[in-house]
Amino acid sequence: MDFSAPSDARSFLRALFAAALGAADPAQVVPPHLPPLPRGRTVVIGAGKAAAAMAKAVDEHWPGRLSGLVITRYGHGVPCPRIEVVEAGHPVPDAAGTRAAQRILDSVSGLSADDLVLFLASGGGSALMALPAPGLALEDKRAVTRALLTSGATISEINCVRKHLSAIKGGRLAAAAAPARVITLAISDVPGDDPAVIASGSTVPDPSTFAEARAILAKYAILPPPAVAAHLAAAAEETPKPGDPRFARSSFVLVATPQQALLAAAAAARRAGVTPLLLADAIEGEARDVALVHAAIARQAAAGKLVIGESALPLPAVLLSGGETTVTVRGTGRGGRNAEFLLALAVALDGHPAIHALAADTDGIDGTEDNAGAVYGPDTKARAAAAGLDLRARLADNDGYGAFEALGDLVVTGPTLTNVNDFRAILMLGQDHPPE
Repeated sequence: MDFSAPSDARSFLRALFAAALGAADPAQVVPPHLPPLPRGRTVVIGAGKAAAAMAKAVDEHWPGRLSGLVITRYGHGVPCPRIEVVEAGHPVPDAAGTRAAQRILDSVSGLSADDLVLFLASGGGSALMALPAPGLALEDKRAVTRALLTSGATISEINCVRKHLSAIKGGRLAAAAAPARVITLAISDVPGDDPAVIASGSTVPDPSTFAEARAILAKYAILPPPAVAAHLAAAAEETPKPGDPRFARSSFVLVATPQQALLAAAAAARRAGVTPLLLADAIEGEARDVALVHAAIARQAAAGKLVIGESALPLPAVLLSGGETTVTVRGTGRGGRNAEFLLALAVALDGHPAIHALAADTDGIDGTEDNAGAVYGPDTKARAAAAGLDLRARLADNDGYGAFEALGDLVVTGPTLTNVNDFRAILMLGQDHPPE
């Protein structure tokens, strides 16, 4: 591609995003990992934004009898003839998710060693499969979840707390299914692909503790409801730990990861004659801080000064990264961590003439908004000024969505039915090859 017009750059970045999504398509990644038929029953359960699409892939390729129930986010359901699909609230849990979670727990009780439980885990499963521990009400969990989501806590920290307020997470689901064989097929949406964090590790041993959950709430100065505080202080029943014999017949398989999605985007870039630089697939931290680092690398590369080995990075090049950033909400604007990242990047690049960027959530929903993310170009600063938009003020108000909506630069895909977390692509054309 010659990138002679800004639209060329935007089309290229969107094509990379599409390639990343394709590498995490449940229809492609689930069937190769299906196990042999068991001698007994097959019970399919699951939770996450990709749960319905994963269940459909199982339904279409499973040669024997099966039954089951999966929970997905509102708007993420797909028809699935043999497996029931329930839609529920995310990121704050609701009663529909609680009712479905209880039904999932009931469905795996009383199974035999001849039976198979196939658990389909994906991002969002923690909020969707919300079953409060005895003595806690759903509203207690909702209050803690809302506080954590705006505190800047990482997904690992959030899920540690969730596990210790749950009757089903942190390995408790697999423990309830014993002695049946439990196989988890997971699409990772967490930095590091830790099985104990994906969907709050419902089918794997949990190394975290009540003490850690209490420390996380204290770290972010979150005052939980009295019932939650009492539950965490009592620490009456820890989550099942490594070595627990109830996990002897439980296995975990990653069918799609953020790294695989980035590698697919890198391959698409090479086919277009663009040099890919894969920075990392597990970047965490405040979105605006992460943006400053990305902006500095992009400037260095665009100037021909980013040296790899003994040579400068060949241009044009694209910087690829993933992970899950956080946003400490202090303003009143409409956000989303990817819109926040891109707005901070726009401010930092200050109209750089040879850098374009896209940041989006691979599930198609950036936080709680209706967009996946947004795009940025060299003309963003000038168009914002012409429209009377103060980008710095919008950033201070956590209003990335509002800023890019006003510019017509939102990326709207609708639910993608998968989730390998954030996707960022920054195209660097070089000072000698700026767009028109």
